[in-house]
Amino acid sequence: MKTLVLVFHPDMSASRANRLLAAKAETLGNDVTVRYMYDLYPDQKVDVAAEQAALEAADRVVLQFPMYWYSTPALLKQWQDDVLLYGWAYGSTGKELLVAVSTGGPGDAYSHESSYGYTLTELLRPLQATANMVQMTYLEPFTTTGTLTITDEALAKRAEDYAATLQSTDLPVLEPRG
Repeated sequence: MKTLVLVFHPDMSASRANRLLAAKAETLGNDVTVRYMYDLYPDQKVDVAAEQAALEAADRVVLQFPMYWYSTPALLKQWQDDVLLYGWAYGSTGKELLVAVSTGGPGDAYSHESSYGYTLTELLRPLQATANMVQMTYLEPFTTTGTLTITDEALAKRAEDYAATLQSTDLPVLEPRG
């Protein structure tokens, strides 16, 4: 399975979690391609043809990013607007979409009972809706929470889990809400 990991982090040098996860993904061989989107498009002018070609070559697309204000970094939204064009992205792609999101806050902060009031699954619904619109299979997100306080050992374990997830051919699907 050809996996394309698109890393949307505006400052990888300041990141512990996303830098380690992306570095681990890079070690997985020829079937995993990692693209650092802010390095490719520092001016947020996305090369649509290059991105569409990269997507066409992949079986699984991974959107890796830190959650900012309960949403995606700006370049990810720009990439969606520019690349997922009507007439190109709509229809049966047969591809999978995996969201690999990190949060500074702890995992238990993302619940109906917490001060945030929403689960991570709920906050990621726009990406699930996008996958549904372009007829991709939306996989259960890979989440790394509490990155502001996570230990080096726990983060290393998350990186190993990420590698296993990227290499798996049988990941759980998150079905659309009825």
